[in-house]
Amino acid sequence: MRKLLSPDGFFGKLFFQGVRGFVRIFLFRWFSLKVEGRERLQQSGGVIIAPTHRSNLDGPLIGSSSYRRVRYLGKDSLFRPALAGWAMRSLGSFPVKRGEADLDAMRVAKEMLEAGECMLVFPEGTRQVGDSIGEIFDGTAWLASKAGTPVVPVGIAGTEAAMPSGSKFLKRVPVAVAVGEVMEPPIGLEGRKPKRSDLKIWTEELRNRLQDCQMRAREMLAE
Repeated sequence: MRKLLSPDGFFGKLFFQGVRGFVRIFLFRWFSLKVEGRERLQQSGGVIIAPTHRSNLDGPLIGSSSYRRVRYLGKDSLFRPALAGWAMRSLGSFPVKRGEADLDAMRVAKEMLEAGECMLVFPEGTRQVGDSIGEIFDGTAWLASKAGTPVVPVGIAGTEAAMPSGSKFLKRVPVAVAVGEVMEPPIGLEGRKPKRSDLKIWTEELRNRLQDCQMRAREMLAE
């Protein structure tokens, strides 16, 4: 019975599928959502989905666009009381304490990827403004290298208008998602362990891919 009631058990999966189905129908109809390259979100095994970040809608949007359960970080305060924690874990989130070392979160993420999970990581970190992709951190490169998992760049346009920063209500505007080509994890010279310089070069390539995806998503809104 305990296994059935666990977040990864029968009822946890049933809850996840029900919520995802509702969110998918609502978001797709409300925003007339367009998704290009959706099949790339269905990669089997461990994979990092790396979207641009302009709104709190971005996470649920990507989660509902994939047929897999997408894992992501969540503030530990969202996991209390116990029922809320069960719901958050069933939906794919795992708790991280604010103020604690980011390495702890990265370690958990690495273990999940190695177990074949699908992980959502925002390379830009926090929400940004506009379509320009600035300098991004090499945390995504580090995680992909350590776990040996591919990365899927994604551009999202329209969510910044649908739910601007500080807004509690949704506006009915078109939204588009452009999923880019899958990137293999960073490797060093002759297949060796990648150096910091290798991670930086790979991160710059990811930034360029994200820029292309973001501009494509913006173009899709005008089509």
